Amino acid sequence: MEPLALKPEPLTAKAFAAFGDVIEARADTVININQGTSQRFHDLARVDVASGDGHPLVNIFRASPYPEPLILSMMEKHPLSSQLFMPLQDHTYLVAVAETADKVRACDIMVFSADGHQGVNFRPGTWHHPLLVLKPQDFLVVDRGGKGENLVEQALDQAVSVALA
Repeated sequence: MEPLALKPEPLTAKAFAAFGDVIEARADTVININQGTSQRFHDLARVDVASGDGHPLVNIFRASPYPEPLILSMMEKHPLSSQLFMPLQDHTYLVAVAETADKVRACDIMVFSADGHQGVNFRPGTWHHPLLVLKPQDFLVVDRGGKGENLVEQALDQAVSVALA
C-alpha cells in the first residue's frame, strides 16, 4: 500500500487548538514587568501533570532528524498529562498530531511546520509523533513524572509520507 502523502501546514494557535497550545511570544499575551525592563508573555499553556499524584519534570531533549524520505509509521500519546516542547535553537521543525481517540488512523494525522520561536503543548491523550526535527535540535520539555503508565504507542494502519520541500 502506498504511503498517505501529507504536506506540512504552518503552525498557528487556531489551527492547533484541537491538539493543545502553541507557545510563542504574542502581543496579546505580553505584560511589562521588572520596572519596564522585561516583557512577560503570560499564561501560554495549560500544563496538566497532576493526575495520579504526578509532578512536573523539566527536561532537555536532544533530537536528531529521521532519515529521508520522512515516513511516519507510529504515533504516541500520554493519557495522564500534557507534554510541552519549546525549541532552544531557531530551527524549523515538524509537529505531527491527531485528535484524541482510542486508536489513531493515518487519515487522521495533520502535520504542522513550526519555526524555532514556537513551542507546542500537547493536551493529555493527544496522539503525536516523537520529535520531528530537520537538523539536530534541543528542546526544553515539561511533562509528568510519577506512578502510572503515561505512554501509549501505536503502529499506524498505513504509512504516512511527509513532504519536506
